[in-house]
Amino acid sequence: MSLPRAALLTAAAWAFAAPPALAEGLKVAYPADGHRTTAERIFLIGTAAPGGDVTVAGRPVRRSPGGHFAPSVPLQPGPNRIVLSHRGEQLVLTVHRRAELPPPPLGATFAAGSLEPAVDRSVQPGELVRFCAVAEPGASVSVRIGGRTLPLLPQPPSAALPDQQAGLTGADQPRPLARLRYEALARFPRVGRLGKPVFRVKAGGQTHEEAGPGALEVLNPERPMVVAVKAEAGITRSGPSSDHARLTPLPRGTRAAVTGREGAWLRLAHGPWIERSEVVALPGATPPRSAIRSVRVRPVAGATELVFPLQEPVPATVDVEDGRLTLTLHHVSAQTDLFRTPEDAIVRRLDWVPLGGERIAYRVGLHTRLPWGWSLRYEGTSLVLVLRHPPPAPAAPGRLDGLLVALDPGHGGTQDHGTHGPTGRAEKDVTLPMTLALREALERRGARCELTRTRDAFVDLKPRTDAIARIAPHLSLSLHYNALPDAGDAEGTRGFGAFWYHPQAHGLAAAIHRAMTRQLGRPSYGVWWDNLALARPTVAPAVLLELGFLINPEEYEWCVDPASQRAAAEAIADGVASWLAAPRD
Repeated sequence: MSLPRAALLTAAAWAFAAPPALAEGLKVAYPADGHRTTAERIFLIGTAAPGGDVTVAGRPVRRSPGGHFAPSVPLQPGPNRIVLSHRGEQLVLTVHRRAELPPPPLGATFAAGSLEPAVDRSVQPGELVRFCAVAEPGASVSVRIGGRTLPLLPQPPSAALPDQQAGLTGADQPRPLARLRYEALARFPRVGRLGKPVFRVKAGGQTHEEAGPGALEVLNPERPMVVAVKAEAGITRSGPSSDHARLTPLPRGTRAAVTGREGAWLRLAHGPWIERSEVVALPGATPPRSAIRSVRVRPVAGATELVFPLQEPVPATVDVEDGRLTLTLHHVSAQTDLFRTPEDAIVRRLDWVPLGGERIAYRVGLHTRLPWGWSLRYEGTSLVLVLRHPPPAPAAPGRLDGLLVALDPGHGGTQDHGTHGPTGRAEKDVTLPMTLALREALERRGARCELTRTRDAFVDLKPRTDAIARIAPHLSLSLHYNALPDAGDAEGTRGFGAFWYHPQAHGLAAAIHRAMTRQLGRPSYGVWWDNLALARPTVAPAVLLELGFLINPEEYEWCVDPASQRAAAEAIADGVASWLAAPRD
């Protein structure tokens, strides 16, 4: 699964180049010798010349007609020596299985990495702060900070959650923790820097003190830090890390007060968190606040724009539901007595409701069940909500005349190969010819396509999503080939998957999935909601496609076959055409 770069070849050379010839010798593309993992088992992706058995620990493994294999082997804690053989050739790998968490501490010490706050934190006066440590049962644990000593008390048993990719293998259930956590909560009403807390543990007649990794500061609410978004679209999240869910991006120029900090993340006054690198400080500025007195609706080419004149660029959030889009403005007071009810191809009705706490919700009733796409920007201090119009209706069944499609070939360059197949062929070298084949299939039906990369070049995620926003297509497709975490079943997992994030993209994902599985007969990996960067553009329905499992021995051969790529491209184009022809009211 995905990122971008590649050597410039002609479209024909990419689209129809044969996969590299198989090496005669035994080869393992994954894992590398010395690989480290926490998984209880690992798959071995590799190949050898057809004929003869490939054995792992003396046992023959299943191979594809091309000679590829992907068996899973169990792992014991510590180093695991894995021996593969083929026709007298032997290959030895060592895979290290480490514990998911450091072992429970013994005696007067703390478990490595267990002291919290783990990063520098800034909080409001009186805000609850949690202090945590892991120590052995029966220990006496305390923390000293700001002239106070707080006892940390043992907590009831808790569980650990696997990482976010565990849902791909079904291993997403909580696991009980054998470690004992000690915790305390405290409030600090006085403004100032409190420094790093000092944790103390007494056990077995010994005492150990250790400074925590994160310092604590209590912010002055009378002199808050105010920032402005400097990114084109500032990424906000529900918590202070990239593991948290993304929320409405803030357009460039948005101002907000900062009410907290954790490491490199800032908490904004209306709730979300944003990375410090996405904003610039405005020294001496006071928190934004604005009245709003009117709303204007104006038609533009391919869209309807709603303009909200404001005194300052305040934060806004967008929610989409059936038949309605709701724009919430924060730090505003309502002085809106009248605005003209629009008669528009997109907007059926417009009204507003105060939510309290200087928040106003503008409810945009739509003529269709879902908006085609939307975006936010500031023109000076006026917020502009752009509602995209759908593309022209197809002139004939199967035609895509007038449709502008953004195509994103996943991965690329020396920095980002993506996953690898049994021969070692990189995902980046398969997505580009597949994308070129899809471009040909779409353009034959009358569509116009723009690509985020046309050669083997690294393009990071943000430049890709920025390119899609700049292209402002009618729809966006990001093409990838799938893989699994180490504990997955590479030998038995296969199929086409479609991933969507915004509601307007679900129908497109389902239509392409139907075409690939029913029309082309590909195995189904399913239609998934996923918080993927290339599924998150709001300007148009955006779908990320995982065309097959490059790590699966049999499916790999289908993935890299030029004729199969052309057939897949035709099926995707048919899925797009069927979705466009279907009623969406």
